[in-house]
Amino acid sequence: MAVALYARVSTTRQADKDLSIPDQLRQMRDWCQRNGFQIGKEYVEAGASATDDKRPVFQQMIGDATGKPAPFEVVIVHSLSRFFRDFLEFALYERKLSKSGVKVISITQQTSEDPAGEMARRIFSMFDEYQSKENAKHTLRAMKENARQGYFNGSKPPFGFKKEELDLVAAKGNKKRLITDEVEAAVVRRVFDLYLNGLNGEEVGSKQIATYFNARGPTLRGSAWTRTRVHNMISDTAYMGDYVFNKKQVRTRSAKPESEWVRVKLEPIVSAEVFRAVAAKRHQRSPKITPARIVNTPTLLTGLLRCANCGAAMTLVTGKGGKYRYYKCNTRVAKSISACNTPAVPVHKLDQAVLAALADKVLTPQRLKEMLRELKIRLKKSQSGQNDQARTLRRELAELEAATGRLYEAVEKGIFPMDDTLRGRAQTLKGKRDAVLIELAGVRRSKEVPAAMLTAAHVESFGVALRAKLQAGGGSFPKRYLRQFVNEIRFDGSRVTMSGRKDALMAAALENEMGTAMVPTSGLSWLPDQGSNLGPAD
Repeated sequence: MAVALYARVSTTRQADKDLSIPDQLRQMRDWCQRNGFQIGKEYVEAGASATDDKRPVFQQMIGDATGKPAPFEVVIVHSLSRFFRDFLEFALYERKLSKSGVKVISITQQTSEDPAGEMARRIFSMFDEYQSKENAKHTLRAMKENARQGYFNGSKPPFGFKKEELDLVAAKGNKKRLITDEVEAAVVRRVFDLYLNGLNGEEVGSKQIATYFNARGPTLRGSAWTRTRVHNMISDTAYMGDYVFNKKQVRTRSAKPESEWVRVKLEPIVSAEVFRAVAAKRHQRSPKITPARIVNTPTLLTGLLRCANCGAAMTLVTGKGGKYRYYKCNTRVAKSISACNTPAVPVHKLDQAVLAALADKVLTPQRLKEMLRELKIRLKKSQSGQNDQARTLRRELAELEAATGRLYEAVEKGIFPMDDTLRGRAQTLKGKRDAVLIELAGVRRSKEVPAAMLTAAHVESFGVALRAKLQAGGGSFPKRYLRQFVNEIRFDGSRVTMSGRKDALMAAALENEMGTAMVPTSGLSWLPDQGSNLGPAD
C-alpha cells in the first residue's frame, strides 16, 4: 500500500533550530517499515500553523490525494495535531480525503475504523484545538509582559528600527529591544518632511511620495514603495516613540480593544510635534473633512470660514433664486435660527472685509519685516545643530563609499565572485548611501533656506504687489493665495479673526524674488486612476 508522510512545525525558527521534523520523519518511516507500507511521497511543512488551511504544502498534498487516480491511499502523520488543530476543519478535510479513498492515520494516536474509533479521533481533535488555544493564550500573556518590560517580541522590526540582542536569557535565545536604525530613520524623516512641507513648493501626498522614492531610491527593504505603505508609515505612532504591541488580531488583522494594547517607549525618530502636524494634515486632507467641492468652488471663503460663537462651519446659502448670496452658520442651517446668534452675512461684504484685512493688517511693510526677522532668528538658532548633523552624515557617506569601493575592487581582482550574496551586499550599501544622501540633502536644504536671501526691501515690494492683486480681485488668484496663507477664519457677527502661516508667506515672497510662479501651486492631489470623486491622496 502506497502512503504519504506529512510532517509540520509551526514556525520557520523551529524548522531551522529544532529537531522536530527530522524526528517526525524518522518515526513515521520506521512505523511504515514495520507495517509493510511503501512511502510514495513525503510532504514537509516548515513554518505553518495547523489552526487554518493556509499551508502551501498541505494544499499540495490534498490536491494530490484527491486527484484521479490518487497516488497514495493513506496520509501518515506523527499526531493528529500535525494535520489540523481545528476540530471542524479537521473533520471537513478528513471527509474530503475519505471521498477519494484516502485515510488519515496517526502513528501515536491509532484508532479503529468503527464508530468508537471515529469518536476517539473527534475527541483527539477537540483536545488538540483546546490545547492550541490554551497555548496561544499563555504565549500572548508572556509576550505582553515582555513588551511591558520594554522588550521586542516580533521577528521583523518596523522600518526605521532594528533589533538589538541583549545579554538577558529569554525562553528561547536572548531578549531583544528596538533601537533606531539611523540609515532607515533618515528615510523616515524625509517621508514626514515631504508630507508636511511638500516638494519644490508643491503639496505632495502618499502616492506622490511613493513615486518619488521609487524613482530615486532607497527601497523599503527591497520592496517598492506604495501609497498604502507611506500612509501606514506616517500613521504609525512608533515613529514618535510610542510603539504599540498587541494592537491587532494576528489572523484577521482586525483591531483589538485599546485596553489590550501594550505601549512601549522608544527613541523617537520624529518629534511629537511633527507627527501631530502630519496627523492634522492627514485629517484635513480627508475627503470627509475637505470634500472636492470646497477646493473647486469659486466661493472665496468656503472651507476656511467658521462661526466664532459655536465653532460650526459657515456655508453658502442663497435667496431669491440665487440673486442674494450669504455665508450662514451651519448650526442655524441644520437646526434653527435660535440655535446660534451669529447672523448671516452677504458674501461680497465678508469677502471684501477679509481681503482688505489681509492687505491692510497682514501685508503691511512693518508686519512683513517682523515676520522676516522672526524667521531669520529661528534659522540662525538651528544652524549649529545642522552643521554637526551634516558633518556626521558626510563622514557616514565617506565610509559607505569606501566600503562599496572595497567590494568592487575585490570583485575586479578576482578575490570574490560577483554572486547573489555580493549583489545583495552591494544593493544594501547602495540603499544606505542613497538614504544618507537624502538626509544630507534635507539638511542642506534647511541650512540654505533661501529666506536668508530675502531683504526687507524684497519683502516690502512683494507685499505691495500682492496687496494690489488682492484688492483688484477677480479670477482664482485671491482664493488660491488665501488658502495658501490662511488656516482658518472666524466670524462672530461683527468681527473677523484670521490665523495663518508666516512661513508660507515668506516662501511666496522668496518665489516672487527668484522669479518663479507668483501663485503657489497648492491644494489636494487627486488620483486619476481610482475613478471619480474618490478623494485626495493622503
